[in-house]
Amino acid sequence: MGTFQVRQIDCRGCQVHCLEGGSADGLPVVLLHGMKFQAETWQELGTLEVLSGLQLRVIALDMPGFGKSPGCDQQPVEILAEVLQQLGTGQAVFIGPSMGGRIAMEFAIAHPQSIAGLVLVGAVGVEENRARLGNIKAPCLVVWGENDQVSPLANSDILLSELPNAHREVVVKASHPCYLDEPAHWHDLLRTFFTTRFS
Repeated sequence: MGTFQVRQIDCRGCQVHCLEGGSADGLPVVLLHGMKFQAETWQELGTLEVLSGLQLRVIALDMPGFGKSPGCDQQPVEILAEVLQQLGTGQAVFIGPSMGGRIAMEFAIAHPQSIAGLVLVGAVGVEENRARLGNIKAPCLVVWGENDQVSPLANSDILLSELPNAHREVVVKASHPCYLDEPAHWHDLLRTFFTTRFS
C-alpha cells in the first residue's frame, strides 16, 4: 500500500481536507467526489494506489461541507483555483464523478488553462453547461454506467459531441457510481487514459 498524507489546505479561510501521495514531481491528479462520498472513498477503492503506481502526484479532496472539510461560503470553482495555487501546480488532471463531475466541468470551463485533462464519471449539470463545453480543449475521458438513473446516458452523448477531445467508455450494466460497481474495469480505464494520453 502507498502512503497518503493527510493535509489541510487553507483556501482563503476555508479549510480543505485532502489525501496526497504518489510521485511529488509527477503530473498532478485531483480527485473530487460525489454527493454521498469523500476523499477516503478513493483510498478504500484502491484508486489512489493505482494512480500513484503510475508515478502521478495524487490529491483527493473533501469539498467544503463534505467528508472532513467544514462548510464555507466560497464557490467550488474558487476553491479549486485556490487549491491549485496552494499546491503549486500549473495544470492538473481532474477526476470527478456525479457532483464532482459538475464541479470539475465548471472549473475546466472557467479555467481551461489549468486543465491538463478531465475524467467525468456520470457527471451531473451537463445540459446546463452545454453551451460552454467547447472551451475545454484538454483530453477528456467520459465514463458512464449503462444503467445510470441519476445522470442519464444521454448526458454522455452531449459531452461526446461538445467536447473537442473526448473519448467515452460505457460500463455495461453498471449504475450511477459505475466505478464502485466495477472497480477493476474503472482502474483499467484510468491506466489506459494516463498511459496513452500523458506518457
